[in-house]
Order: sequence, then C-alpha cells, then structure tokens
Amino acid sequence: MPSPHPFPPETVAAVTAHMNGDHPEDTLLICRALGGLPEATAARMTGLDGDGGDYAVTADGTEHAVRIPWARPLTERAQIRTEVVRMYQEACEKLGTAPREQH
Repeated sequence: MPSPHPFPPETVAAVTAHMNGDHPEDTLLICRALGGLPEATAARMTGLDGDGGDYAVTADGTEHAVRIPWARPLTERAQIRTEVVRMYQEACEKLGTAPREQH
C-alpha cells in the first residue's frame, strides 16, 4: 500500500542523491544502529516517503532492503533534514560513536 505521505519524485531524487553523495558514512551508521544490521558494510538510500526512508544495505556479502520509519510522519521537505540529523544522533548514541561536528 502506498504511503499516505508521499513526496514528489524530484524531492526523493534530490534527497537520496545528497545522502548517498555527501553522507554515505552517516547513512551506514544509521542503518547499522536503526536498521537492524549492525554488521553492515555498505548502505545507500534508495527512496523515502513521509513515513520513512528506504535503504539498500550490504551485510555478510548480501544486499538487504531496509526500511527505517521516521519518528513521526513528515509532510514538508525541510522536515527530512531535521529527522535524518535526529536519526544520525540517535545512531551515534546507540553505537557509542562520537558524532562529527555539523557544518
């Protein structure tokens, strides 16, 4: 069933390109801590909607489709960044990793 909170395809494309191009380490950390695959060696964001983000995560040499829900439904593009930062901080805390400084 499709999400009742979709984002336009151009928003999905921009966000996934940004996460995969500029924040691959953050994406991997999020998937290790919040995606249930602590042994993951690679991860990329493949999609998103207002209910969560979709990832392709490599663990044990196999690629897995992983969906990580947002803390609450998102309806505006600006909310995506805030939620991804929250997830990153939560992942760092869960894994005992010091968060990098934000620029």
